[in-house]
Amino acid sequence: MSTKPPSPVAEFAPETLERIAYTAVEEIPTQEPNDRNRLGFSVWMWLVDRKGSLAQAIKNSGTRTNSSPDEILKIVSKRLEEKGIKLS
Repeated sequence: MSTKPPSPVAEFAPETLERIAYTAVEEIPTQEPNDRNRLGFSVWMWLVDRKGSLAQAIKNSGTRTNSSPDEILKIVSKRLEEKGIKLS
């Protein structure tokens, strides 16, 4: 029996909402990489739908981290604004 290499991962273009969302959360310290992926997905969903607030999206992601939700909100908001995304 042989194992095959994993499928290649296609990166999103830098200007897409997916890439912007995941880049905005990449420096958030989390217990596991999947926690950061969940946070990035929650931010992306908020960017697409704009339902609720960004703070609610961060809280609802269930990310396990030592950072407070307010600290995460501050970091993510700053990164999104740097990319030209209006938060209000």
